[in-house]
Amino acid sequence: MKKITAVLVGAGQRGAGAYAPYALQHPEDIQFVAVADRDADRRERFQQAHQIADEQCFPGWEELLAEPKLADAILICTQDKMHYEPALLALEKGYHVLMEKPMSPDPQECVIMGEYAKRYNRVFSICHVLRYTDFFATIKKIITDGEIGKLITIQHTENVEHRHQAHSFVRGNWRDAQESSPMILAKSCHDMDIIQYLVDAECTKVSSFGSLTHFRQESAPEGAPMYCLDGCPVQDTCPYYAPRMYIERDDWVGEVLRSVVSNDTSDEGVLQSLEKGPYGRCVYHCDNNVVDHQVVNMEFANEVTVAFTMSAFTYEGGRSVKLMGSLGQIRADMEKNIIEVTSFSTRETKTINLNTDAAGHGGGDTGIMRDFVRLVRNDGQEEGLTSADVSVKSHLIAFAAEKSRLESKVIIMADYIHELKRDQ
Repeated sequence: MKKITAVLVGAGQRGAGAYAPYALQHPEDIQFVAVADRDADRRERFQQAHQIADEQCFPGWEELLAEPKLADAILICTQDKMHYEPALLALEKGYHVLMEKPMSPDPQECVIMGEYAKRYNRVFSICHVLRYTDFFATIKKIITDGEIGKLITIQHTENVEHRHQAHSFVRGNWRDAQESSPMILAKSCHDMDIIQYLVDAECTKVSSFGSLTHFRQESAPEGAPMYCLDGCPVQDTCPYYAPRMYIERDDWVGEVLRSVVSNDTSDEGVLQSLEKGPYGRCVYHCDNNVVDHQVVNMEFANEVTVAFTMSAFTYEGGRSVKLMGSLGQIRADMEKNIIEVTSFSTRETKTINLNTDAAGHGGGDTGIMRDFVRLVRNDGQEEGLTSADVSVKSHLIAFAAEKSRLESKVIIMADYIHELKRDQ
């Protein structure tokens, strides 16, 4: 089979750390031939890892896309507000596109990208990687096979581990809804997408509630400084004390976090970055404004109702879900990789242990890369599971949920979509 070629725009944790390693593990499938990133250190690391020529390394997407087409495909893994322009230009130049979620913090830009997906005979996939996990693929098959009868109700919880919230949404790049995206889009568009996938119907109504309750100045312990290393009086007991989060955490997530905090991932390099860098700030003295808990209620055209909860106040990460049908139920925990299917008629429970230790969203990061290669090899003749056209629908649910939260009203999806298209 043909090896495809690709270029990477944005050599950060997702682009370089989550998706591009597939090329090193499967060199027979894909090869990166160019990279663009504003950070020279990240650009050079990626260049060396993938043996890219000097003349194929660019300081930004503008310079890369000013060149004649360099490869079969492009991965756009920049910050949320930096997706729209390179995506449209890449499609026009003939690239197949894989884009990190969310598509854009602007709903009209999402709609336009979805329309571009229909206009061009190119692959345009969004990294809604949960669809590619064994966990959700198994749940989807159980529903499709009719094991629990007609699906009626879903209770879905996203457990945003407390340290993850502090890192990404209090200290990090997604702390400010105006600079990046609201929490329901930046973090939970994965969940809106997987709910849409499982229900398999149009969403008709959305309501939402939530707020930033804890990670704000009023919650700061007495005497807490602006930076953790400036003599915090509660450093021994605070779960968010920066040196403990980034120096003492020795799991694979800790290694990822270190690389975000500092290009020098030694203890000395990380500590130096924490002294006055954004990830060394007290979590109660940051400039964050995204919510730390939110609920969303949804009704779908097939009368399925869904209650979704996102909370930053959990010890564990991952997702848990209960699906209730006319003939049985499913209880499942993604972190534990356990799915329980109970029949109402036999009153017996079947337990499925997936027995996988796959990292990267339960193996979804690898799964989407494998499928993207397949789609590109077929030259866009088949629509993928997470095409831009499909992904717009779940993005609009997230936008509607945020509108509901801010305006304290139920959003009728048909009216909301009509208004968006009218204002284009």
